[in-house]
Amino acid sequence: MCLAIPSKVIEIKDDSTVIVDTMGSKRLVSTMLLEERVNVGEYLLIHVGYAMQKIDEKEAMESLGLFKEIENKMNMG
Repeated sequence: MCLAIPSKVIEIKDDSTVIVDTMGSKRLVSTMLLEERVNVGEYLLIHVGYAMQKIDEKEAMESLGLFKEIENKMNMG
Protein backbone atom coordinates (compact mmCIF):
# COMPACT_ATOMS: atom_id res chain seq x y z
CA MET A 1 0.00 0.00 0.00
CA CYS A 2 1.27 3.48 -0.86
CA LEU A 3 0.64 6.42 1.40
CA ALA A 4 0.75 9.96 0.04
CA ILE A 5 0.71 12.74 2.64
CA PRO A 6 -0.65 16.24 1.89
CA SER A 7 2.05 18.86 2.30
CA LYS A 8 2.05 22.65 1.92
CA VAL A 9 4.63 24.31 -0.32
CA ILE A 10 6.49 26.88 1.77
CA GLU A 11 9.46 27.67 -0.49
CA ILE A 12 10.44 27.24 -4.15
CA LYS A 13 14.08 26.14 -4.46
CA ASP A 14 14.40 25.80 -8.24
CA ASP A 15 12.49 24.47 -11.27
CA SER A 16 12.25 20.94 -9.87
CA THR A 17 12.42 21.18 -6.07
CA VAL A 18 10.44 22.83 -3.31
CA ILE A 19 10.42 22.87 0.48
CA VAL A 20 7.17 21.57 1.97
CA ASP A 21 5.70 21.44 5.44
CA THR A 22 4.33 17.98 6.22
CA MET A 23 2.51 18.02 9.55
CA GLY A 24 5.18 20.28 11.05
CA SER A 25 8.20 18.65 9.38
CA LYS A 26 9.95 20.55 6.63
CA ARG A 27 11.65 18.71 3.79
CA LEU A 28 12.92 19.03 0.26
CA VAL A 29 10.68 17.45 -2.39
CA SER A 30 11.09 16.89 -6.10
CA THR A 31 8.39 18.23 -8.43
CA MET A 32 9.83 16.50 -11.50
CA LEU A 33 6.76 14.27 -11.88
CA LEU A 34 4.29 17.18 -12.03
CA GLU A 35 3.26 18.63 -15.37
CA GLU A 36 2.31 22.01 -13.93
CA ARG A 37 4.27 24.58 -11.97
CA VAL A 38 3.67 24.84 -8.22
CA ASN A 39 3.38 27.96 -6.08
CA VAL A 40 3.98 28.76 -2.42
CA GLY A 41 0.84 28.01 -0.43
CA GLU A 42 -0.38 25.16 -2.64
CA TYR A 43 -0.79 21.62 -1.38
CA LEU A 44 0.83 18.56 -2.90
CA LEU A 45 0.49 14.85 -2.29
CA ILE A 46 3.98 13.59 -1.43
CA HIS A 47 5.25 10.02 -1.66
CA VAL A 48 8.89 9.05 -0.97
CA GLY A 49 10.21 12.53 -1.72
CA TYR A 50 8.25 13.16 -4.91
CA ALA A 51 5.20 15.34 -5.44
CA MET A 52 2.60 13.10 -7.09
CA GLN A 53 -0.15 15.69 -7.66
CA LYS A 54 -1.62 18.99 -6.50
CA ILE A 55 -4.71 18.94 -4.31
CA ASP A 56 -6.95 21.74 -3.11
CA GLU A 57 -6.70 23.07 0.43
CA LYS A 58 -10.06 21.65 1.55
CA GLU A 59 -9.08 18.12 0.51
CA ALA A 60 -5.64 18.53 2.13
CA MET A 61 -7.18 19.66 5.44
CA GLU A 62 -9.61 16.72 5.46
CA SER A 63 -6.78 14.24 4.85
CA LEU A 64 -4.50 15.84 7.46
CA GLY A 65 -7.36 15.71 9.95
CA LEU A 66 -7.64 11.96 9.40
CA PHE A 67 -3.88 11.50 9.84
CA LYS A 68 -4.03 13.44 13.13
CA GLU A 69 -6.99 11.35 14.29
CA ILE A 70 -5.05 8.13 13.59
CA GLU A 71 -1.97 9.53 15.36
CA ASN A 72 -4.06 10.46 18.43
CA LYS A 73 -5.61 6.98 18.61
CA MET A 74 -2.19 5.34 18.30
CA ASN A 75 -0.84 7.48 21.16
CA MET A 76 -3.74 6.42 23.40
CA GLY A 77 -2.99 2.69 23.07
